[in-house]
Amino acid sequence: MSLKLYFLRHGETTSSQTGTYCGRLDIELTPSGRQMAEDFAQTYKDLPWKAVYCSPLKRAIATAKPLCDLLNIPMELRHGLKEIYYGEWEGKTPDEVNREFHDDYVRWLADPGWNSPNGGEKGIDIARRSSEVLEEIEDKYETGNVLVVSHKATIRIMLCSLLGIDVGRFRDRIGMAVAAVSVVEMAEHGPLVHIMGDRSHIRTELRERQGT
Repeated sequence: MSLKLYFLRHGETTSSQTGTYCGRLDIELTPSGRQMAEDFAQTYKDLPWKAVYCSPLKRAIATAKPLCDLLNIPMELRHGLKEIYYGEWEGKTPDEVNREFHDDYVRWLADPGWNSPNGGEKGIDIARRSSEVLEEIEDKYETGNVLVVSHKATIRIMLCSLLGIDVGRFRDRIGMAVAAVSVVEMAEHGPLVHIMGDRSHIRTELRERQGT
């Protein structure tokens, strides 16, 4: 048996509904988002978990909480799992950002690995801080299942880093809807993807709520 990492994006928020750049804004889950978290817990409660690592932002904590409460598992909060910091773009829609910061926005869209939102983080910065959390997990657990609850950009960047995909292509190569789970086994020959962006644990009426 080897180590399996379960990457879970948080449930629905008002920002994921509207498409605004949320980043470090510490918003809550919507009622539907809380139900998504409950659905995940009920579906995965029988898996033998070693640990739960979580971003300290409210929407991530609320997503991890049902499983942690159900199984009495402590939540390991790590700042390295926070969402990308969008700086001056936070709370704005892509259209608003394009109007106010057009040239910088175009550069970021072309390569978010090496370009940052105005006052925000580059993709490589997120790769660096999140990789420290993954290294901590790998050092502590050689086998078993570990849940990592984080955010859309951060999870996509972690997956790119693990799979050898250019971090600057994280927006182009990997989609990640709200409450989606991806599973990567730390196998003998390197990271092996078993599941990518699965939402089958969510009740049918909520699956159409993709979120941005």
